[in-house]
Amino acid sequence: MTEATSVYAAKLRTPFAVLGVCTDGHTVTRVTYLPRDERAQAPADDVAAQVARALERYLADPEFRFTVPLAPAGTPFQRRVWQAIEAIPRGQSRTYGEVARMVRSAPRAVGQACGANRIALIIPCHRVVGAMGSLGGFMNADDGDPLAIKRWLLRHEGYRFGA
Repeated sequence: MTEATSVYAAKLRTPFAVLGVCTDGHTVTRVTYLPRDERAQAPADDVAAQVARALERYLADPEFRFTVPLAPAGTPFQRRVWQAIEAIPRGQSRTYGEVARMVRSAPRAVGQACGANRIALIIPCHRVVGAMGSLGGFMNADDGDPLAIKRWLLRHEGYRFGA
Protein backbone atom coordinates (compact mmCIF):
# COMPACT_ATOMS: atom_id res chain seq x y z
CA MET A 1 0.00 0.00 0.00
CA THR A 2 1.49 3.35 -0.99
CA GLU A 3 1.03 6.70 0.75
CA ALA A 4 -1.38 7.77 -2.00
CA THR A 5 -3.58 4.69 -1.53
CA SER A 6 -3.35 4.46 2.27
CA VAL A 7 -6.66 4.20 4.02
CA TYR A 8 -6.24 5.84 7.39
CA ALA A 9 -7.94 4.48 10.49
CA ALA A 10 -7.59 8.00 11.95
CA LYS A 11 -6.18 11.40 11.10
CA LEU A 12 -5.14 13.21 14.24
CA ARG A 13 -4.44 16.93 14.41
CA THR A 14 -1.29 17.97 16.27
CA PRO A 15 0.59 21.28 16.60
CA PHE A 16 3.15 20.13 14.00
CA ALA A 17 1.16 18.04 11.46
CA VAL A 18 -1.85 15.82 11.00
CA LEU A 19 -0.88 12.25 11.82
CA GLY A 20 -2.35 9.61 9.54
CA VAL A 21 -2.69 6.34 11.45
CA CYS A 22 -3.01 3.00 9.68
CA THR A 23 -3.88 -0.19 11.51
CA ASP A 24 -4.69 -3.77 10.67
CA GLY A 25 -7.41 -3.73 13.33
CA HIS A 26 -5.05 -5.19 15.93
CA THR A 27 -1.79 -3.23 15.60
CA VAL A 28 -0.45 0.06 14.28
CA THR A 29 1.15 -0.50 10.87
CA ARG A 30 1.95 3.08 9.88
CA VAL A 31 1.94 6.64 11.19
CA THR A 32 2.49 9.30 8.56
CA TYR A 33 3.02 13.05 8.86
CA LEU A 34 0.36 14.65 6.64
CA PRO A 35 -0.07 18.34 5.74
CA ARG A 36 -1.42 20.53 8.54
CA ASP A 37 -4.45 21.46 6.42
CA GLU A 38 -5.48 17.80 6.04
CA ARG A 39 -8.92 17.12 7.54
CA ALA A 40 -8.94 15.27 10.84
CA GLN A 41 -10.72 11.91 10.90
CA ALA A 42 -12.16 10.20 13.98
CA PRO A 43 -10.67 6.80 14.85
CA ALA A 44 -12.33 4.00 12.90
CA ASP A 45 -11.21 1.12 15.15
CA ASP A 46 -10.10 0.42 18.72
CA VAL A 47 -6.38 0.53 17.92
CA ALA A 48 -6.70 3.93 16.23
CA ALA A 49 -8.67 5.17 19.25
CA GLN A 50 -5.90 3.89 21.52
CA VAL A 51 -3.33 5.81 19.42
CA ALA A 52 -5.47 8.96 19.64
CA ARG A 53 -5.61 8.72 23.44
CA ALA A 54 -1.89 8.01 23.64
CA LEU A 55 -1.08 10.95 21.38
CA GLU A 56 -3.18 13.28 23.55
CA ARG A 57 -1.25 12.08 26.60
CA TYR A 58 2.10 12.53 24.82
CA LEU A 59 1.19 16.07 23.76
CA ALA A 60 0.20 16.90 27.36
CA ASP A 61 3.20 15.13 28.90
CA PRO A 62 6.32 14.39 26.83
CA GLU A 63 7.34 11.80 29.45
CA PHE A 64 4.38 9.65 28.40
CA ARG A 65 5.52 6.30 27.02
CA PHE A 66 3.63 4.83 24.04
CA THR A 67 2.42 1.27 24.66
CA VAL A 68 0.18 0.80 21.63
CA PRO A 69 0.62 -2.51 19.77
CA LEU A 70 2.94 -2.09 16.78
CA ALA A 71 3.60 -4.13 13.64
CA PRO A 72 6.68 -2.51 12.13
CA ALA A 73 7.38 -3.97 8.70
CA GLY A 74 11.08 -4.04 8.04
CA THR A 75 14.18 -6.11 7.64
CA PRO A 76 15.87 -7.67 10.67
CA PHE A 77 18.52 -4.93 10.46
CA GLN A 78 15.91 -2.15 10.36
CA ARG A 79 14.16 -3.66 13.37
CA ARG A 80 17.46 -3.72 15.31
CA VAL A 81 17.96 -0.03 14.52
CA TRP A 82 14.39 0.81 15.55
CA GLN A 83 14.83 -1.08 18.85
CA ALA A 84 18.01 0.90 19.53
CA ILE A 85 16.17 4.13 18.76
CA GLU A 86 13.26 3.23 21.04
CA ALA A 87 15.79 2.94 23.88
CA ILE A 88 16.94 6.58 23.52
CA PRO A 89 15.53 8.45 26.55
CA ARG A 90 13.27 11.45 26.03
CA GLY A 91 15.14 14.73 26.02
CA GLN A 92 18.23 13.01 24.66
CA SER A 93 19.51 12.16 21.23
CA ARG A 94 22.05 9.87 19.64
CA THR A 95 23.96 10.52 16.47
CA TYR A 96 23.67 8.24 13.48
CA GLY A 97 27.22 7.14 14.28
CA GLU A 98 26.38 6.27 17.89
CA VAL A 99 23.38 4.20 16.82
CA ALA A 100 25.54 2.56 14.15
CA ARG A 101 28.04 1.48 16.81
CA MET A 102 25.21 0.06 18.94
CA VAL A 103 23.96 -2.11 16.07
CA ARG A 104 27.42 -2.72 14.57
CA SER A 105 26.78 -1.00 11.29
CA ALA A 106 27.46 2.25 9.46
CA PRO A 107 25.84 5.69 9.98
CA ARG A 108 24.44 5.78 6.44
CA ALA A 109 22.70 2.42 6.96
CA VAL A 110 21.19 3.75 10.20
CA GLY A 111 19.94 6.82 8.32
CA GLN A 112 18.34 4.57 5.71
CA ALA A 113 16.67 2.51 8.45
CA CYS A 114 15.33 5.72 10.01
CA GLY A 115 13.94 6.73 6.62
CA ALA A 116 12.25 3.33 6.33
CA ASN A 117 10.51 3.72 9.71
CA ARG A 118 6.79 3.78 8.92
CA ILE A 119 5.63 4.19 12.51
CA ALA A 120 6.76 7.77 12.95
CA LEU A 121 6.80 9.42 16.36
CA ILE A 122 6.00 6.18 18.22
CA ILE A 123 9.31 4.73 17.00
CA PRO A 124 11.16 8.01 17.70
CA CYS A 125 13.57 8.47 14.81
CA HIS A 126 13.42 12.19 15.56
CA ARG A 127 15.87 11.46 18.42
CA VAL A 128 18.61 10.53 15.95
CA VAL A 129 20.68 13.54 14.90
CA GLY A 130 23.69 14.27 12.76
CA ALA A 131 27.22 14.70 13.99
CA MET A 132 28.43 18.06 15.29
CA GLY A 133 24.95 19.12 16.41
CA SER A 134 23.21 19.06 13.03
CA LEU A 135 19.64 17.79 12.97
CA GLY A 136 20.33 15.34 10.17
CA GLY A 137 17.30 14.30 8.14
CA PHE A 138 13.69 13.55 8.84
CA MET A 139 12.03 11.61 6.05
CA ASN A 140 8.45 10.72 6.94
CA ALA A 141 6.80 14.04 6.12
CA ASP A 142 4.63 14.39 3.02
CA ASP A 143 4.52 18.17 3.12
CA GLY A 144 5.98 21.22 4.79
CA ASP A 145 9.31 21.45 6.57
CA PRO A 146 10.27 18.03 7.97
CA LEU A 147 13.09 19.49 10.06
CA ALA A 148 10.63 21.90 11.70
CA ILE A 149 8.63 18.85 12.82
CA LYS A 150 11.79 17.19 14.16
CA ARG A 151 12.74 20.41 16.00
CA TRP A 152 9.23 20.67 17.51
CA LEU A 153 9.29 17.06 18.75
CA LEU A 154 12.78 17.40 20.24
CA ARG A 155 11.87 20.67 22.01
CA HIS A 156 8.64 19.14 23.30
CA GLU A 157 10.65 16.30 24.83
CA GLY A 158 13.07 18.71 26.52
CA TYR A 159 16.03 18.32 24.20
CA ARG A 160 18.52 21.15 24.71
CA PHE A 161 19.89 22.31 21.39
CA GLY A 162 23.58 23.20 21.52
CA ALA A 163 23.97 21.72 25.02
